[in-house]
Amino acid sequence: MELLPAGSRPSTGLGPVGPRREELTAEARQWPPPAGNSRRARDVAPDMATSSFDPRALLAESRLGVLATIKADGRPQLSPVMPFYDREAEVIYVSMTEGRAKTANLRRDPRATLEVTSPDGYSWATAEGVATLVGPGADPYGPEVEALVDYYRKAAGEHPDWEEYRSVMVSDRRVLMTMTVDHVYGEKIR
Repeated sequence: MELLPAGSRPSTGLGPVGPRREELTAEARQWPPPAGNSRRARDVAPDMATSSFDPRALLAESRLGVLATIKADGRPQLSPVMPFYDREAEVIYVSMTEGRAKTANLRRDPRATLEVTSPDGYSWATAEGVATLVGPGADPYGPEVEALVDYYRKAAGEHPDWEEYRSVMVSDRRVLMTMTVDHVYGEKIR
């Protein structure tokens, strides 16, 4: 193994995360990009426009994702969730528990982002939007629990024991997040 002198870098010009700032073009160093020069994935990879990849399809088939909410100090808070995406309505549903960080964050600031990844890791989709929360409910037949029943039916069909489900939704203090999707993007890299 060859050791490099302190402060030096390999001859590739790449550091641990990419090229040195001085090695970037003037355009690449500018952030945010000038108007009309978007750095969105479709602009970085123009062939995506002709790709058959549909990030909404990946959202619809995924049952595991990462929900990003905004902490009081402005930093992101990430939570693994089991989402259901209603493609026709452009709405994402997530059942969560009252008192968790994501629930408190959404009550303070309803902006949210959900990211899902394909099982092979080569495709991803992100949905951004504004969330509303319903619940928790105290009555197993109240509107808050009915919203969770409707969500379950859309996501998984009929439950084997609706009485038990309703009881657990109350005792666990479950809340239904409904996020209206404003923007979807993603990519298939292989």
